[in-house]
Amino acid sequence: MKNRCIKLTLAYDGTDFAGWQRQKDARSVQEELERALSKMHGHSITVIGAGRTDSGVHARGQSA
Repeated sequence: MKNRCIKLTLAYDGTDFAGWQRQKDARSVQEELERALSKMHGHSITVIGAGRTDSGVHARGQSA
């Protein structure tokens, strides 16, 4: 499958997350987004954020 780059502009409530970046033993926004997109499209999708948030921090207008 050919790789494609697509810009996403995101907003999320980070209350229940350990931040943006994927972490071994914690729930992250990146991991949940990758899981949802992969399920929708039927193949593995990797998301790379243009920035990160810390645990419990909300975001509006974050690019990935």
